[in-house]
Amino acid sequence: MRIGFAGLGTMGGGMCRRLAEAGFEVTAFDLDAAAAERVAAGAGVTAVARPAELAAPVVVTMLPDGAAVRAVAEQLLEHLEPGAVLVDTGSSDPGDTRELRELAARYGVHVVDAPVSGSPAAARAGELTLMAAGDAAALDLAEPVLAALGRVYRVGPSGAGHALKALNNLLSSISLAATAEVLLAGRAFGLAPELMLEVINASTGRNHAAETKLPAHVLTGTFDSGFALRLMLKDLRIAARLLDEAGGPADLSRACRGIWEEAHAKLPDGADNVEVVRWLEAEAGRELRA
Repeated sequence: MRIGFAGLGTMGGGMCRRLAEAGFEVTAFDLDAAAAERVAAGAGVTAVARPAELAAPVVVTMLPDGAAVRAVAEQLLEHLEPGAVLVDTGSSDPGDTRELRELAARYGVHVVDAPVSGSPAAARAGELTLMAAGDAAALDLAEPVLAALGRVYRVGPSGAGHALKALNNLLSSISLAATAEVLLAGRAFGLAPELMLEVINASTGRNHAAETKLPAHVLTGTFDSGFALRLMLKDLRIAARLLDEAGGPADLSRACRGIWEEAHAKLPDGADNVEVVRWLEAEAGRELRA
């Protein structure tokens, strides 16, 4: 099966290679031609110079936002056969996704939003979580491709995948910030962060930040989770709009977004998402690392 793939960054590069390893005939594009050539080298992937050259029964995008996806789609749609499927695996605004669906429908092309959750290592290993949304027929066509990337959950109609992704990242951010604040408080009482995490992860406070992000990417001093803080902030802004539309309590969510807004303003451009802990450390006047 031929597929096209646009967006070969930290996540997209690994996903593209994974699909080639799974036996798909992959054509790939990135605005950074050097990135495309790096992914293509030895991976059985063909790098192309223009989005129009990605035309295939299924085209996958892993791009920063809905505007970037639409820019690719506008150059690609007229080259796709009716019945083709465009799959957005990045984090886009659900409203953008629904607008893209309407645009693609004029060409007889289906749109599936299937944002992923997981690390760059999970992308390379085909162990991502995919939140797939769209028409059943389109999901059936995209299923073999998505299944090669990880575990697929069908979550609802167009836009539902991107909504769930934003809400998941909101919850993930709350966990990271709360755990870091707890560790900083414990540090003031002479508790070792490593010991605190060991106990927390054997107790009811256990969460992904405590199990993975903090021990692997913060306490090591590497701050290299592979996800940009600016992209997490984008998702938190999307989640904030969803919460406003839904109505109801959202105090924790607003506080969390505020932390990321301030950290983004103070940290260097290109900061990793877990570097929000650096900002929390500065606010606390102490560091987690010895």
